[in-house]
Amino acid sequence: MDQAIDRFRAFNRVHTRFADVLAPHYMGSEMSVAEARLLYEVAKREPVLAAELQEVLGLDAGYASRVLKRFEQRGWIERKRGAGDARQRPIALRPPGRAAFESLDAETRSHTARQLESLGPAGGPLLAQHLDAARALIEQGTADWAIRPFRTGDMGVIASRQAVLYAEAFGWGRPMEVLLGEVTTAFLRDFQPGREQCWVAERCGAMLGSIFLVDGGDDVARLRLLYVEEEARGLGIGAALVRTCLGFARDAGYRKVVLWTHTVLASARRIYAAEGFAIVSTETHSEFGEPVQGETWELVLTPDGPPAIP
Repeated sequence: MDQAIDRFRAFNRVHTRFADVLAPHYMGSEMSVAEARLLYEVAKREPVLAAELQEVLGLDAGYASRVLKRFEQRGWIERKRGAGDARQRPIALRPPGRAAFESLDAETRSHTARQLESLGPAGGPLLAQHLDAARALIEQGTADWAIRPFRTGDMGVIASRQAVLYAEAFGWGRPMEVLLGEVTTAFLRDFQPGREQCWVAERCGAMLGSIFLVDGGDDVARLRLLYVEEEARGLGIGAALVRTCLGFARDAGYRKVVLWTHTVLASARRIYAAEGFAIVSTETHSEFGEPVQGETWELVLTPDGPPAIP
């Protein structure tokens, strides 16, 4: 933990210099960083209550009130009358405030563009990718997640993340990594649009989990490689991925879905059972090193089940 603290503080020092937020006035304006951020939130949320601004920014109520008072004195904002409660006075920008915000926003974007360009053609996108991942960790449980079909580059990430997670949790090393590489490679090589699909759950551009549905022949589909990142568990992502998979299978005309899992994967097994899957066979094997119990589950599909999620 001490190393993580030191690295986080070191990044903050680099970032504050890189983003040019140490100057007394932000981006050459007459505002501090906190004042500029407050103006930004008013512009993006108007009409907005002062209490909401305080909560979103974590500002002291007295400080926020003083800043808003200065904005009001400059003619930047006005307090309207609440529709349902006359005691509420939603805040909105007046034309001078809108002009101040747009000028500051344009300067901020221009400054950021110059900073990113200094990193080279690949540096900016790479930094944005890692910032998305950091934001997803910091905003756990608050930022929305979504499920999308796979796209270029996903297979390598899926295989890498699952190899690491299984190695850390169960000691399933190289044999599991080989299997993951084989499954993802075969999926891309033999992909049948309309009959097969891979879905990725993500938040702020960071992958949180994935699942595959592949054609097993004889109108039987195989559900494969369900996983959810540790920090995203408990949000319903695993269940949503499975339901997306089953909806697609019904729409594609499959009569049954089968899957192979292991007794140690308790969370996944609970999801499968909740969706109506049943164990049809078990076997003990040592494919990944130590002996483990594998399980084959299946679900006979009914036409009146839930449809696929777009």
